[in-house]
Amino acid sequence: MFVRTRCKSRLARLVAVAAVVLLVAAGCTGADEEDAGPIRIAIVAPSASNDLAFTQSMVDAVNAVGEGREIEVAVTDGTFIVEEAAAAIRGYAEDGFDLVIAHGSQYGGPLGEIAPDFPDTSFAWGTAADFMGHDNVFAYTVRSDEGGYVSGTVAAQITETGVIGVIGPIPVGDAKLYVDGFAAGVAATDSSITTNIVYTDSFSDVALAAEAAEAHYSNNADVLTGSAQMVVGATGVANEHGLAWFGTQANQTALGESIVVASQVYHWEVLLADMIDKIDAGTLGGEVMIATLANGGIEIEFNDGYGLDAGIQEAAEATIAGIADGSISTGIE
Repeated sequence: MFVRTRCKSRLARLVAVAAVVLLVAAGCTGADEEDAGPIRIAIVAPSASNDLAFTQSMVDAVNAVGEGREIEVAVTDGTFIVEEAAAAIRGYAEDGFDLVIAHGSQYGGPLGEIAPDFPDTSFAWGTAADFMGHDNVFAYTVRSDEGGYVSGTVAAQITETGVIGVIGPIPVGDAKLYVDGFAAGVAATDSSITTNIVYTDSFSDVALAAEAAEAHYSNNADVLTGSAQMVVGATGVANEHGLAWFGTQANQTALGESIVVASQVYHWEVLLADMIDKIDAGTLGGEVMIATLANGGIEIEFNDGYGLDAGIQEAAEATIAGIADGSISTGIE
């Protein structure tokens, strides 16, 4: 697998393309006609590749795909400004990448305009449940309420104060699903527990997440959870006060080995493997793919360092199995 970070300079991109053209003209591509070479995958994402949250979940997934396939990966991260993301998406399509992943629901507008210009390029957009009528766009999303529900049932069993705090970013997409599922899991386990939910209206404002966590602590919460890359602010507060934390999107144990109870981890590679198989067969998009506990696109990873009671973990694993086989519902539509 070859991985590179995207250079945002258009001049640099044009020079690289020119070099490839010259190699082809000289018959020196380094591959014969029977070897199509690696699958070229590009990721455009709003936050850092190592954010232990949304962007890292996709970077980790592509790396996992690379363990079983020959791929070339390019990443443009930190493109919270939609116009910059749009330029990167178009640039990768112009460069001939096989699959361009627009990893942010906010990128839907420009992607809807870009995709028709490149009918031979496959695009993936998420989290979203709409491929916008384009037969070269895969939409992907996740039933994050499922893992949220499981974590909520555990949180209800470990709180000693009877108060739990949730820090949400913007109430949309997988973030809202997770928050709703978590609250439902708490309520289903013990309806007497108070779950206080605060949305910061930002995916990236670390300071606001920290302020929200402090407010929860002041209101007697001893268990916290939250979503998006801003959670590093909240986990800092949790570490300071010794509050239990439940992660989502990526494994967040590194943010607090003594406080992180478990993390809902997105395994996008389950969907990506299916996408690539379809692309190889000539289908470039035109469908929605959903990560769930049942298909392995979601996994609950417990932190052994937290020391969760074995009985509580066994009950959580039973809940996971029940959601996967349909015998337990989160109640979230």
